[in-house]
Amino acid sequence: MRAISSAVTKGLTQKSRCFCTDNSGAKIVEIISVFGHKGNKRMLPKAGIADMVNVVVKKGKPEIRKKVERAVIVRVRKEYRRPNGLRVKFEDNAVVLVDEKGLPKASEIKGVIAKEVGERWPKIAGIASAII
Repeated sequence: MRAISSAVTKGLTQKSRCFCTDNSGAKIVEIISVFGHKGNKRMLPKAGIADMVNVVVKKGKPEIRKKVERAVIVRVRKEYRRPNGLRVKFEDNAVVLVDEKGLPKASEIKGVIAKEVGERWPKIAGIASAII
């Protein structure tokens, strides 16, 4: 995994609920852990745009509910700054379900994704409808 080109503000913590923006069958997921997180004692792990997280599916199709899955964060409401000075924020917090290698489980993504996700996860950018 490569580092993304901007110092992303970590806007999501453990227990944050996000929309699943792909067609995998999950609707709402809850973050339970963040991969590669190094933090202090008694502090919740934080995640930002293009981070891989462990999620549990809260709402969706019955066969996928209550399952622990991996996901990549593609949109966050928390404003973050890009290297050119531009500040970006989205309307909602959204994730895409992926496998262990970072390949998306679904065949399409509804809505836009951030440019940082496309830099770090090119397969997700390939099935996205738009990149901002």
